[in-house]
Amino acid sequence: MPATLKNISAMLIFGSIGLFVRYIDLASSQIALVRGFIGAAVLLFAMSVLKKSLDFSAWRKNALILLISGGAIGFNWIFLFQAYHYTTIAVATLTYYLAPTIVVLVSPFFLHERFTRRKLICVILALIGMMLIADIFTGLSSGVGSMQGVIYGICAAAFYASVIISNKFLHDISAMDSTIAQLIIATLILLPYVVCQDNSWSADIASLLLLLTVGAIHTGFAYLLYFSSLQKLSAPTVALFSYIDPVTAILLSTFLLAEPMSPVQWLGAVLILGSLFISQFPAGKS
Repeated sequence: MPATLKNISAMLIFGSIGLFVRYIDLASSQIALVRGFIGAAVLLFAMSVLKKSLDFSAWRKNALILLISGGAIGFNWIFLFQAYHYTTIAVATLTYYLAPTIVVLVSPFFLHERFTRRKLICVILALIGMMLIADIFTGLSSGVGSMQGVIYGICAAAFYASVIISNKFLHDISAMDSTIAQLIIATLILLPYVVCQDNSWSADIASLLLLLTVGAIHTGFAYLLYFSSLQKLSAPTVALFSYIDPVTAILLSTFLLAEPMSPVQWLGAVLILGSLFISQFPAGKS
């Protein structure tokens, strides 16, 4: 399969995860736990089929960063899945995509990157977009997007931003190795958290099949497609294709699930995605 098709396929799969999670009759923490476990298992199986071995020395060298990012991935999933249950998939996805904006805001402190005028404009556009998505100016009168779901989405974005920042401190480790390690760590960290929760594991066959799909397809298979495409695609191409994920989620939410978005929220979507697009341009002297 061509690298372009692999990357696009992965983005389409990522963009549809909310549609599956919405109908799984389990707690968000349980879904996140099983997703991490099955996703790691699928990637480990793929490594064995491809006759590739894990670089445990790289794991040891990056142990602390992998531990932090792995835990952040697990709780990022919990908050995102909660957002899906409390608001529309489109609103949850768009608030989740504030993660790059959060990275821009904290990068001067953690990554020692300059905060330029262009970055400031992107942050302002994204924050205005978030307020429009949350329908703050109309007091949620449209009935679309519960504020609780928006808050969960922002929390998910914060955890994902911490994953992005943490990964920048990884050294001499492949993307596949780091992903498998992070999925295993996420599973191990979530396990005691889930055990301590008073949640029943009883679910119907449909929920179990959806859960298996989220773990095997939306995690293991999609990650395999994504990482196997990176070596043959340029960074700008990968960045451009990343927009397929939120656009897919918005289209599925609007046209398949008939979850309405007001004109104000559509404007918010344009501002958030537009700010991300502007941020992809090479930095100037501003």
